[in-house]
Amino acid sequence: MSSPGMDRSELDRRVRRQGADIDALYEISTRIEGKVDSVDRRVGSVEVGLQELSSSVDRRFDGIDQRFDGIDRRIEGMDQRFDGVDRRLDGIDCQLEAILTILRER
Repeated sequence: MSSPGMDRSELDRRVRRQGADIDALYEISTRIEGKVDSVDRRVGSVEVGLQELSSSVDRRFDGIDQRFDGIDRRIEGMDQRFDGVDRRLDGIDCQLEAILTILRER
């Protein structure tokens, strides 16, 4: 099984070195896993913060939208009032035209 010229002590030394390398790789893997878990927790807290910010912005936009709806209703009411005033002025204009016509005929 061993290559020619490799004695038992050389084989044992290689096995120990490979075992140490495997242990070092497990240690590195464990540290990386810890760092990934830390980053995952940070990303999770950032995500929660962004969701809270998004909710806050949504509520603010909803409030602004409601205010614009109220302003729109007020403007529509004013527009209707102006239409009424315009109709009244048209009526007054007709009356004045009639009076002017009567005065001219005299």
